[in-house]
Amino acid sequence: MKFNKFTALVVAVASTVITGVALAQFAKPEAAIKYRQSALTIMGTHFARIGAVAKGEVPYNKDEVMKNAAIVNAMASLPWQGFGPGTEGGGALPVIWSEGDKFKSSQEKLIAAAAGLNSAAQSGDLEAIKKATAATGATCKGCHDDFKKK
Repeated sequence: MKFNKFTALVVAVASTVITGVALAQFAKPEAAIKYRQSALTIMGTHFARIGAVAKGEVPYNKDEVMKNAAIVNAMASLPWQGFGPGTEGGGALPVIWSEGDKFKSSQEKLIAAAAGLNSAAQSGDLEAIKKATAATGATCKGCHDDFKKK
């Protein structure tokens, strides 16, 4: 399985499907909540796989890290459409809607961190991957600390 063929196809198809759903108007607030939670779950699952490599819990496999980083990168821009007006709940703190600029800044930081992680993964440099994983994890944690119910 090569990244350039298989993973690119999977990421493209998943992104197209999920983006198409996101562009459609959510019929119910619950649909928006489910959408954003699903996108964040997928991103978190693939990020955790990279984290296990960065911690030395799993042997480094360049192709697998590249595949997972590409998915994290693709997913990083998707969940935010599910945080529209009237979609409060689902583990999200009300501050998301009262401090929209701060939340938007957190989104942008995550998108940038995911892009950096993807670049590091593409380089194949394990030390760069570890640094980018730590930076991305810190971005995730910051958003969870500020905007997610504990």
